[in-house]
Amino acid sequence: MKISDNELTVRGMNLLKEEFGPVDAERFVYVMTRDGFDYTEWQRNLFKGETVRSLGEKMRAFKPLTA
Repeated sequence: MKISDNELTVRGMNLLKEEFGPVDAERFVYVMTRDGFDYTEWQRNLFKGETVRSLGEKMRAFKPLTA
């Protein structure tokens, strides 16, 4: 099911507000846009130097934050 760009934006902002609250949601959007943030470049470097094994170890050790 493809949704419109508008619906995607609304749903995304609602998720950000639920997770961060309204102020930090807006701050997140600002941080992502202020310096010409390049999502593709960020993704390309996100796991640089990692192996499947090292990522698996980090996943097993991960403890989610509790509310």
